Amino acid sequence: MRVIAAVSRDVVLADAIFTASAVVLQPATGLAMVALAGFPLTLPWLRWSIALYLLIGCCWVPVVWLQIRMRDLAAAAAETGNPLPGYYFRLYKWWFGLGWPAFIGVLAVFYLMVAKPDL
Repeated sequence: MRVIAAVSRDVVLADAIFTASAVVLQPATGLAMVALAGFPLTLPWLRWSIALYLLIGCCWVPVVWLQIRMRDLAAAAAETGNPLPGYYFRLYKWWFGLGWPAFIGVLAVFYLMVAKPDL
């Protein structure tokens, strides 16, 4: 239980440091690069990138709550010596499930930004 509690704590911290900063920096730097390159925001690959970024955000926001709740449940179980409750595993399934569309979305945005396909 202590390992799960420690890892959960680190996951929440890492998400706060890395993902939250990317949420701010990625659109700021992306829009700056678009402006420097002279691309209009109406290009289909840019509109798809922005839409996917918003979808990724819609997956990430609940994941933050899930991670914090899972961290708290794991810490409580570690303190009391009790096993993780079934609720923890239900939250984990949601966390895992929301991670897939976000991950695939990030890959798709990367592709769109590099390939700039004619859509």
